[in-house]
Amino acid sequence: MMKSLLKLSDLTPLELEEIVKMSEDIKRRLKAERHLDILRGKVIGLLFEKPSTRTRVGFESASVRLGGDVLYLSPSELQIKRGEPLKDTARILGRYLDVLVMRVNSHSTLEEFKAWAGIPIINALSDLTHPTQAISDLLTILETKGRFKDLKLAYIGDGNNVCHSLIFASALTGMHIHVACPKKYYPNTKILEEAHAIAKTSGASIEVTTSPQDALRDADVLYTDTWVSMGEEAKKEEKVQEFKGYQLNDELLKYAKKDAIVMHCLPAYRGYEITDELIEGERSVVWQQGENKMYGAAAVLAFVLAK
Repeated sequence: MMKSLLKLSDLTPLELEEIVKMSEDIKRRLKAERHLDILRGKVIGLLFEKPSTRTRVGFESASVRLGGDVLYLSPSELQIKRGEPLKDTARILGRYLDVLVMRVNSHSTLEEFKAWAGIPIINALSDLTHPTQAISDLLTILETKGRFKDLKLAYIGDGNNVCHSLIFASALTGMHIHVACPKKYYPNTKILEEAHAIAKTSGASIEVTTSPQDALRDADVLYTDTWVSMGEEAKKEEKVQEFKGYQLNDELLKYAKKDAIVMHCLPAYRGYEITDELIEGERSVVWQQGENKMYGAAAVLAFVLAK
């Protein structure tokens, strides 16, 4: 059956393990050879409704380095802008492309394209989840910690799309995740319910708290993201006030393990969710994590196009 990736829970634990191992292998091979023919003859479409640096360039670079051809599709230049039904656009693009990578405002857009396109759809960020980010994060954790099982990941900040995907990633791999955020910004209840069901099999634990100190205590991995997601700019001042005390800084770092790593999916707003000292410090793996976006993207493309 054709495999799309709208959220990480679309995958089995074994499939996620396969993708992470594939990303590790592709990274090793590309470091040595710079170009592979895994996607030769494939046409990859990118349809992005929102701005992107790492995800867009990561998918474009991955497509080219794996021998595929890539087309960037701006919604402003498609008939969608003039009101063409999504299902009509989806059915036509499905006849031109082998896979469609989408960054969308609404998760329902992905679901409609999946229903009508007839090709794999990859979620490159929606308002609900960001699965390809979590895959590159898992590669980074594997490279630095050597395992997932029984590690503790502390996520400090907004219970947003990145947080949702990290919750799924933890549930699927057996990693423990502790999320700290103001109660108003807790992760989506349905996401938590689905992840808890998965965690019963993997042995993972999922905790949500308002206390950053409790979440960070004895953590192996520290993770944060912007407090103000794309489209929330008008709420910036309000959210900055509500997230006081949730900044990753040297004081909070003391609660984590001595060898804990610091992660951020970028873009980072220094002085808000994280200090400059921490993101540039010796514990930071942020640049390795950013580089891994390309290898994670490459593995996802290879996975869905091989199915």
